[in-house]
Parts: sequence; structure tokens; C-alpha cells
Amino acid sequence: MGFRLRHLLGALALSFGAGANASAELVVIVSARNPAPALNNDQIAAIFLGQSGRFPDGAEAVALDQRIGSQERNQFYQQVAGKTPALLKAHWSKMVFTGRGQPPREAPDNVAVKRMVADNPSMIGYIERSAVDASVRPIMVLR
Repeated sequence: MGFRLRHLLGALALSFGAGANASAELVVIVSARNPAPALNNDQIAAIFLGQSGRFPDGAEAVALDQRIGSQERNQFYQQVAGKTPALLKAHWSKMVFTGRGQPPREAPDNVAVKRMVADNPSMIGYIERSAVDASVRPIMVLR
């Protein structure tokens, strides 16, 4: 019984360790050609929740989401807006139903988000920090 218990505890410890490392450090990015300053949580949440279509300097801001169900998307909305996937779905159902907005366009992964944001100075997205290169500029680090 001692061996089985140790084996079970070891497996349990590994599963908790994997879960703790599952969330990557995310950054909110804009094109390297976008002069937008660093933004705070409220400003970023407003853009991604359809409450603002502008950067603080008045330039157009077009939010770009990761795909539904992705770890990055779930982590982003939890950290920036305090919304679970269910709450986010309810938010957008209400916004669409009342005619006040449409959810952001989606991209399949970090590479696609980075490429699309790099190519369009109006776009704002979020990716894993490890995916950042000179084509985009981080304006907020999510911890």
C-alpha cells in the first residue's frame, strides 16, 4: 500500500504542477507602426468588450481575439475583464441582440494574431510573450 500511495501522490503532484504552468505569460500587442502608449486594464477591456473602438489618442482600435476555447483567450478575458467563457458569451449575446456591437474577429493562434496585428496598425491583440518579435509592440504584460 505504501508504494501505491506514493505513486498516487507523485502523479497528483505532477498534475498540479502541470496545471500551474499551463498559463503562459500573455502580452497585449499592437503593430510596431502603432504609436499607442501603454494601456491599462480598463482601456483594454473596453476595446475587447465592444465599449470603445478607439485608442486613447483617438485612433481606431480593432480588437482581434484568439479562437474560442483557447487557453490564451480564456486567460486574457479572466485577467483583463474578470470574465469566464460563459460570462463572455452572455456579454456578446446581449451586445449583438441589442445592436450595440459585434464580437472581435478571431484568429486561430499566436502566429496568426501576431501577423494580422503587425500588418494593421489599427489592430490590437494578445499573444504569448514568447511569440513577440520586432513586428509588434507590447503595450501591456498580463501576469
